[in-house]
Amino acid sequence: MRLETTLFPPSSMPNGLQVSEDGMWVIDQLSEEISLLNSRLETVHTIPTVAENASGIAFGGGYFWLGSNAPNRRRDRRPTDSMASAVLKCDGETGELVARFPTPDGGGIHGLEWVDGLLWITAFRPKALKIIDPDGFRVVRTLEVPHQRLHGLSWDGDGMWMAHTTDKLIVKYDPLTGEEMDRIEYPQDAPAPHGLTRWDGDLWSCDAESPSLSRIVR
Repeated sequence: MRLETTLFPPSSMPNGLQVSEDGMWVIDQLSEEISLLNSRLETVHTIPTVAENASGIAFGGGYFWLGSNAPNRRRDRRPTDSMASAVLKCDGETGELVARFPTPDGGGIHGLEWVDGLLWITAFRPKALKIIDPDGFRVVRTLEVPHQRLHGLSWDGDGMWMAHTTDKLIVKYDPLTGEEMDRIEYPQDAPAPHGLTRWDGDLWSCDAESPSLSRIVR
């Protein structure tokens, strides 16, 4: 396994990735903006959001779903800030807020993925994957996981990849049992995986602290 890493501008904090038919969407933890990258990793479109300490992004049902981990101490407070962690449902074209859902465990959220009409999210009390019916934001299933610092998610057809940032580890979990199906271990000197997505057959991760994008070549 090797990483092909591309650096971002120093002011950027990429903290979530989501591929759609348009390209790769990146949520920035500092600016709270969503940027669309083309195949050359060039920014072609940027959308402002009301996220707070943004971490994680999914696209499904015509909407963006954002992890909002208030407060964001890296920027000045805004009139739209709620000061509470939530999942934000935002218009898929304008980024305007449609609905705000408190996280099921009342804690932070760092990873989201849309699969067949359901929203998968990370939770910390306990450490788990939670599958959510977006109609009413009802928890359908909970899968506890053993590793620390749950972050980006990416569906792979038969399992869910999850980034474990501190451990520099990506694990593929069985969607029914939560058992480990596969894993990718990053070198200790590599950028840490925060956001995660699958693009043209390859997994990609981003590191909010570096900041950088990495394509995983296996």
